[in-house]
Amino acid sequence: MTKAKSPARIFCVANQKGGVGKTTTAINLAAALAALKQRVLLIDLDPQGNATMGSGVDKNQVDNNLYQVLIGQVTLADACVKSESGGYDVLPSNRELSGAEIDLVQMDDREKQLKMALKAIEFDYDFILIDCPPTLSLLTLNGLAAAHGVIIPMQCEYFALEGLSDLVNTVKRVHRNINNDLELIGLLRVMFDTRVTLQQQVSQQIQAHFKDKVFETIIPRNVRLAEAPSHGMPGIVYDRNSRGAKAYIAFGKELMKRIKQQGAAA
Repeated sequence: MTKAKSPARIFCVANQKGGVGKTTTAINLAAALAALKQRVLLIDLDPQGNATMGSGVDKNQVDNNLYQVLIGQVTLADACVKSESGGYDVLPSNRELSGAEIDLVQMDDREKQLKMALKAIEFDYDFILIDCPPTLSLLTLNGLAAAHGVIIPMQCEYFALEGLSDLVNTVKRVHRNINNDLELIGLLRVMFDTRVTLQQQVSQQIQAHFKDKVFETIIPRNVRLAEAPSHGMPGIVYDRNSRGAKAYIAFGKELMKRIKQQGAAA
């Protein structure tokens, strides 16, 4: 693997509300960026291991996982495996990671263990995506402490707005107290159904409030995206011609364009 001239851009895919398409977004964004010739690492920070399984990696058969990395038993490079279906690397997780919360509490800089582990491989990738658990735990804090930005996938439903304000406030607190590099990259509207008037209304509210922090790309509700994880592959590989797959490819392009514009403006 050739090393990049600049370190990877590290993004958390996060939402404190469960069932909002967070892992689907992490998997398909990783695959979309890989399809766009980017070198991508997807880190599964959720003990459920859904991002691992959805990438075609058996979470129960891996030699090492994120738990061993966080407690310092193995290096991050030693724990990474290839997603053959997605074309990106995966740092897998399984139920073992649940024990990391207890082990991390006893460590110095406990919220920065992932950040320190990433230092060794930051020039090996263009993008590192972190799929965070749907809770504000010590694991999620490790993700936020390591990242340059947060991508928030959200459904355009009434209760989603309440959870969104909580998450934005969390990002601000982490930026202030732990990681000054952390910023909100953008909100991604997912599972969108144009036939539902309420979703259109909530979408307009989000755009009015967050303005240019809302990605133009909208991910439609799509059965092919939902089917893909059971086949151990990203939706954009499972059915590249589906509406969902095309939307995630468009999102990958939009994210790359946004990062390029930010770099030019800096």
